Amino acid sequence: MVLQEPESEAYDLGHALPVTLLELTADQEGQPAQSRGRTVATTSDLDLVLTAQLAVAWAGEGGEEPRLSWWQTDLVSEFGGEDLLRRLLPKTYPWAMLQAVREAARRKDEELRAKASDPDQLLTLYRFGFELDEQIEERLQAHKRSGRFPLEALPSLAEVLGASLHESWNRAQFEQWVDAHGPVQADAVPTGRLLKGAPPAGLDRAVKQLVAGLAPLGDVYPLPHFRVKP
Repeated sequence: MVLQEPESEAYDLGHALPVTLLELTADQEGQPAQSRGRTVATTSDLDLVLTAQLAVAWAGEGGEEPRLSWWQTDLVSEFGGEDLLRRLLPKTYPWAMLQAVREAARRKDEELRAKASDPDQLLTLYRFGFELDEQIEERLQAHKRSGRFPLEALPSLAEVLGASLHESWNRAQFEQWVDAHGPVQADAVPTGRLLKGAPPAGLDRAVKQLVAGLAPLGDVYPLPHFRVKP
């Protein structure tokens, strides 16, 4: 029996259930599009978010070859997730690995947000609100269908992952990447790190501040976040 790679489904390793794919709404590369009467983010901003989400998710893995060990997964690993996904999804396994570890990071984010009395008012690297989160997911699926390798579609990922998905972990390199997003002021709260001030208007600026909020790196995911007033 030969396993065929599905064209309309991606697989959630956590539950081994198909995840329905969404259609891309942006109509021009790098330009805002109109969808259902609303303005959606530019593809360049969506790619910036994806780059940050995937880079942090990759860096946060534990497993046999641990990096920061913020989540105990071994998905972006030659003898871990890759070995399985290369056989299941020979065409898109590089994206599937990154997609799966991104989901692990999202779940940790959700778990930590749930400790707050107002979790729906927290804006984090893995939660920008329903509409934006939907657009980010759509952009990821569009990249996955494009046939391009992740480091080709999102070249800034190489600043963290290196030239391939098999590069050795370099903590100093990741710290340098985080620091390059600029200093931010934050307060330590039970949920994580509350960034001071309101979220900036631009999605790109919000992403940069959320990444900057990861510093200093600790033994647990620090959950940098903004609190949005209702």
